[in-house]
Amino acid sequence: MMMVSDDCLVECKIDDSDEEQISAPPPPPPPEFASKASTPAPEPPTPPAEPTPSTPSTPSTPPRPINRDPNGINKHLKVEVSDVLAEPTTPYSMDGVWIYSLVGFEKTRIWTYRCLSLLFAVPLAFLCGFILALLACLRVWFLVPCVQLSNTFLPCLRSVFICAVNVFVAPFCMSVALCCSQISILLSNKDFIHKREKDTV
Repeated sequence: MMMVSDDCLVECKIDDSDEEQISAPPPPPPPEFASKASTPAPEPPTPPAEPTPSTPSTPSTPPRPINRDPNGINKHLKVEVSDVLAEPTTPYSMDGVWIYSLVGFEKTRIWTYRCLSLLFAVPLAFLCGFILALLACLRVWFLVPCVQLSNTFLPCLRSVFICAVNVFVAPFCMSVALCCSQISILLSNKDFIHKREKDTV
């Protein structure tokens, strides 16, 4: 019969209490009984599968209309029926007449705009695009180069013009001014009275 030595025995404490205890890892076995193969690492716990969203049985909500005027350049065209048609408390028409008038106003406004835009929207859009492209082309290739060339050459022309004025025009004007400065005109009351008498005769 084989006897087991006291070194191979492991002391374990037994707790009879009803409280839940946190499970601690078991102590390692003695080196005599330890296997040479490495124990595999415990696999990480798999996360619980996320519940798939159930497809609602109700129909999906309609998409919101696209804002075709993000900069608000045509806010003044947002005209409602109440901005045009309004009845006082008394007198007033029958309910059917009022309801059909509102419906007729809205439908006429909407469908007239749609028909006119069907006829004129595409040609006018092409025309606006052409005019804008023409203006941009003239600005890029004609107006701005002319302004830049003027800013480049005008200082040279200014210096030449100043030299011409100082050399030719200024001496001539000064000579004429000196000649005219010696001229004096004297008027007396007798001459004025004599001239008035001649005019009256």
